[in-house]
Amino acid sequence: MKAAVAQINSVLGNLERNIDHHLEFCDEAIKNKADFIVFPELSLTGYSLKDINFSISVNTAKTRLLDRLKEKSREISIICGLAEEDENFAIYNSGIFISDGEIKFTHRKIYPPTYGLFEEFRYFSKGRECKAHETKFGKIGLLVCEDLWHLSLPLTAALDGAQIITGIAASPTRLAADSEKFRNYEINSEHHRTYARILSLYFIFSNRVGYEDGINFWGGSEIIDPFGNIISAARLFEEDIIYAEINPEEVRRARHQARHFLDEDTDLTIKNLKKARK
Repeated sequence: MKAAVAQINSVLGNLERNIDHHLEFCDEAIKNKADFIVFPELSLTGYSLKDINFSISVNTAKTRLLDRLKEKSREISIICGLAEEDENFAIYNSGIFISDGEIKFTHRKIYPPTYGLFEEFRYFSKGRECKAHETKFGKIGLLVCEDLWHLSLPLTAALDGAQIITGIAASPTRLAADSEKFRNYEINSEHHRTYARILSLYFIFSNRVGYEDGINFWGGSEIIDPFGNIISAARLFEEDIIYAEINPEEVRRARHQARHFLDEDTDLTIKNLKKARK
């Protein structure tokens, strides 16, 4: 199967315009024979929503606003981000997987940050579940931005059977004064390659670009193979679309060559975590 990653700029608070933009990239990916496409965090709504949350969030089980994306998913499966409202009217920073005309699953961001320039936990509730989801491409784990900075979540998804982890992000640019290199990309890519190598799986990262409410987003989306190699990388600071072939046999080969993931002792881990909490 062939994966596409679309790093796009979104218009804050304009769902219809952002859907149009998603469909443009979906059509481009279809022309290049991609089977599924991954968009960034909150790609349908924009990131700095604050109180707009209450008017732009959707109940994915009831809304008709996503019908055009559902229809397009009959040609290409889609991962994208939005503000999701549940039955009790709590709002989540969510990623959704749309395929064959319907929303197959949702991941609600477990760690909405509130430090530095981040204010998410003022406006979003916390997700409570991390798991691998069965798809026609095999089991996929979906995580949202800050979730990737917590070791337990990629491990949990992998232990639940994920052979692909997709991370969607709206990561803001921070410049390091003492470095000639772009540290945002370096640091994040090190994480992605480490997760892919240690868990012996594919890691797909989609980060947004553009400016919004005084914040710049840096892009740098990438696809990592189960050996920790970057097999496709997007440009910095510009909209882009990248592709890579995803071969489950490579996961099998990686796990046979290095058994560190297969030998993970979950019972021992649970035992030690319980002791550590005392």
